[in-house]
Amino acid sequence: MSRKLYFSVDDDSDEVVKRYELYLEGKASGYFDVEELEGIVEHYLKSGRTKDCAWVLDFGLRLHPYSNALKVKRAKIYLATGDVQKALYTLEKLTESNDYETYLLKVEILLKMDRAVEARKLRDVLLYQDCEDLDNVCLDLAYIYLSLADFDGAIYLLEKGDEINQTNIELLFELAFCYEHKEQFEDAIAVYNRIIDIDAYNQGAWFNLGQIYFVSQEYQKSLEAYEFALIIDDSDSLACIQKAHVLFQLEEYSIAIETYIEYGKLTSNEWETAVFVAECYEKLERYDDAIFYYQKSLEENPKNYDALTGIAVCLLEQEKFIESKEYVDKAIEIDPYSADAWVYKAEASIGLDALDDALSDYNHSLSLDSNQPETLMAIANIYLEKDECELALERYRQALALNEHLEYINMFISVAYYKLNQMDEAIQYLQLAIRENEQAASFFLELCPDAVDRFMLEEN
Repeated sequence: MSRKLYFSVDDDSDEVVKRYELYLEGKASGYFDVEELEGIVEHYLKSGRTKDCAWVLDFGLRLHPYSNALKVKRAKIYLATGDVQKALYTLEKLTESNDYETYLLKVEILLKMDRAVEARKLRDVLLYQDCEDLDNVCLDLAYIYLSLADFDGAIYLLEKGDEINQTNIELLFELAFCYEHKEQFEDAIAVYNRIIDIDAYNQGAWFNLGQIYFVSQEYQKSLEAYEFALIIDDSDSLACIQKAHVLFQLEEYSIAIETYIEYGKLTSNEWETAVFVAECYEKLERYDDAIFYYQKSLEENPKNYDALTGIAVCLLEQEKFIESKEYVDKAIEIDPYSADAWVYKAEASIGLDALDDALSDYNHSLSLDSNQPETLMAIANIYLEKDECELALERYRQALALNEHLEYINMFISVAYYKLNQMDEAIQYLQLAIRENEQAASFFLELCPDAVDRFMLEEN
């Protein structure tokens, strides 16, 4: 849910702002009451136009020189521009400084000055007053702590407000947000479910619930939440695309395609939608369809790196290595620092039996990202094919250090040792490989057929 700013201004202030701006142009009268001037200041503050705020206040204080409310706004502008000392000084000069907004501003100023004990004392003055809507006081105070990224402080206030009023939906949203930030996902889920119990048609709660389940990789629950959100508002493009992403994770690629296309109808991001659809077709191994949609994306956005590499991968799968390399080169022009693109280029070179080129491309990829066990293993395999077994072993060991679960790596290490005539090590790694996968013996014999007698292995 999008963050809210306390002291939000109603859209009604837009009319006053228009009248003020017409006055500056000499097209309207120049009288505004204090409340109208406060609204204009808040409008400009929301837009970050602090200079305009200052001009409005100078003008306002000429009209209403004794207005404490406008002087409070002066302090708020100082606070917005980072001058906390002037903000505090302005508030302390007020003849009447016990109004609600002044207390809130002082709490925020003191917190920004690292005077937490004083801030807490002022906060408690507000918390322990006799007030009908004390839950909303807790909420306003929580917004201050949230603006300073003090989630523990915000949670304390929001939980206190929740004890007072357990049906304050706005407060519950903020509490759930804090729990999410603290990665207390079960607590956040419980809060969103409470919101839904209060208002079963609260689309935001259903959507946020889906988001938490998605992050937690509970995809089926996430899908159900997004579907409820879409039942409430079928025009919600964000819920639509998140539903499609979940279906993709659930490997429901055909339904995901339909959902992505529905998302495309809700937005103008045709090139992005085409990439998502193409990825689904790629997973379904319908490479021509995938290429069609990747190409469609490129028509809208010729510098779409994902589309270019997507086509390159599909062409690799179709063993169209020359064409694949052409698309990879275009992708590298867009992002020369992409380790993946250099790997795809290397794989195309392997398909063309250009092993030295492949080695160069793989090594360039490693220079961009050293944490690539599969790439290290691929390099080792090339060295093995070139009978450079010492170099192969070195790369296999590096790959194994990064990921000891690489498929058949112990078998390949065994082959390297065998070719180096180091039989004890070859047998040791082959036995380890067979324990991991019985097929390792057959693959070993394909690479070292003369080992049948020496190792007393049975050919399948």
